[in-house]
Amino acid sequence: MGDPRPIGIFDSGVGGLTVLKQIRERLPLEPTIYVADLLHFPYGPRYQDEVRGFAIDIIRYLESRDVKLVVIACNTATAAALNQARELFELPIIGVISPGAHAAVEATRNNRIGVISTEGAMRSQEYLHAIKEIDPMVGVYQKACPELVEIVEAGEADSTRAESVLREDLADIVRLGADTLILGCTHYPHLKPAINRVYPGAFTLIDSATPTAAKVERHLEHSRLRATDGSPRHEVLVTDTPKHFDEIAANLFGDAIEAEEVEIWERQKT
Repeated sequence: MGDPRPIGIFDSGVGGLTVLKQIRERLPLEPTIYVADLLHFPYGPRYQDEVRGFAIDIIRYLESRDVKLVVIACNTATAAALNQARELFELPIIGVISPGAHAAVEATRNNRIGVISTEGAMRSQEYLHAIKEIDPMVGVYQKACPELVEIVEAGEADSTRAESVLREDLADIVRLGADTLILGCTHYPHLKPAINRVYPGAFTLIDSATPTAAKVERHLEHSRLRATDGSPRHEVLVTDTPKHFDEIAANLFGDAIEAEEVEIWERQKT
């Protein structure tokens, strides 16, 4: 019969749409519910305990919507909340760090990997631990790039501003000779064209969206949770009024995306 329940996916903003897009392309029969926590955007500069609380609340909401699996489509929230969330919920929960780390270790030819991320993801050292667990001999060079998230959310991923910031943020990683670059925030895949213009051919670019979607597919197949209906429903929910969200989503998916505002917390900015 198949399992018609939706997959739940969440992030602090537009970044996780890159993961949603890959899941929808890889699993076209699966319904989805995407939550963008614009009320608390950005997650990167916040304390891990705070981000963990937001993530647990969103997972609890998705659980109330009877999702069959949750994807934390945010590196910062994965680092802060994945382990505890797996203890709290019976739902299967997949993060984006481990799939990205595996893809990078497979891709590198000189055992030097650069990681750009938010401050929160870098402080957690989760990418370092994940990569070293796979191959202790790989060198890892990390850089927090908070301004890049703001650039993407502002709809300026393909701008001269983006190029200027990337030129400075990636200079040390280039100098250290990394041949592979993990885009350790789900906002960063929007910056691929700008990265390739600023440092053409310098890196194999790794974003977690594709390997995460593959991991979701493997889990659904193994657990016999695949949907079989040919007309899945897709919901995009936001926790605050979107600014450039609809425009960026439409550019990514090639058609208009109507986001609906949802109440998860009391309407008080934090």
